[in-house]
Amino acid sequence: MIAQTNIPPELRVWRSDGGRLQTIDVNRLPQHAWYSAVKAATEFVTAALLLAFSAPLIGMAALLVKLTSRGPAFYLQVRLGKNGRPFVIYKLRTMTHECEKVSGPQWSHQHDPRVTRLGRVLRRTHLDELPQLWNVLRGDMALIGPRPERPEFVFKLESALPHYRHRLLVRPGVSGLAQVQLPADTDLASVRRKLAYDLYYVRHMNPWMDLRLTLCTGFHMLGVPYHAIRRLFRLPCGDAVAQAYNGAGRDLLPAPQAQ
Repeated sequence: MIAQTNIPPELRVWRSDGGRLQTIDVNRLPQHAWYSAVKAATEFVTAALLLAFSAPLIGMAALLVKLTSRGPAFYLQVRLGKNGRPFVIYKLRTMTHECEKVSGPQWSHQHDPRVTRLGRVLRRTHLDELPQLWNVLRGDMALIGPRPERPEFVFKLESALPHYRHRLLVRPGVSGLAQVQLPADTDLASVRRKLAYDLYYVRHMNPWMDLRLTLCTGFHMLGVPYHAIRRLFRLPCGDAVAQAYNGAGRDLLPAPQAQ
């Protein structure tokens, strides 16, 4: 059962034109219409194959989680998907059981005491992310896309960061342009940097980029440094990404209709 949230049935994006505010239903945006269906079908098949091959590894890791710490092997948490719809994400548990009953919702950080010793290994190798392949099969996520965020954080971030909700125009991904180039979020500044990469992806999503990011993810799991991945696959960064953020309000939404 998904926890109740104050999310409307459809995501509404606000923009200012001529001093007035307008609402736009993003479900009607023709964003990447031709590629979206191809991407969904291709990633479904790829995720099914990856899940079949990785199932023994996931099972072994889950057993180790159960043997080394109290609590369930798998961690279920509500995240926001395309158009702000909530879904339950599946991951191998890397933190102590029910740790947020004490700390409350918060980002993980380096040397986080809530992370178990085995959890640090799972996070470093990204094996804890493998169960998300099931989310891809369910249609909640894509293999490549912006990282899915928790509702508790989205409501705060969208008020602090302009265009934050534009990243919800596409399905969130197991990996993505921001994930293979930048470390995990730890504060508002790190979220701002990743948001620029997410908006660049939303604007430029295409088969060639997704193929490169899929290959990058494999290298990333093997421990190849972020800067090396960026250079090897010629990934966009710097000014190109910054421009995508600065132009988000203009380029990601349709032009206002004449009155």
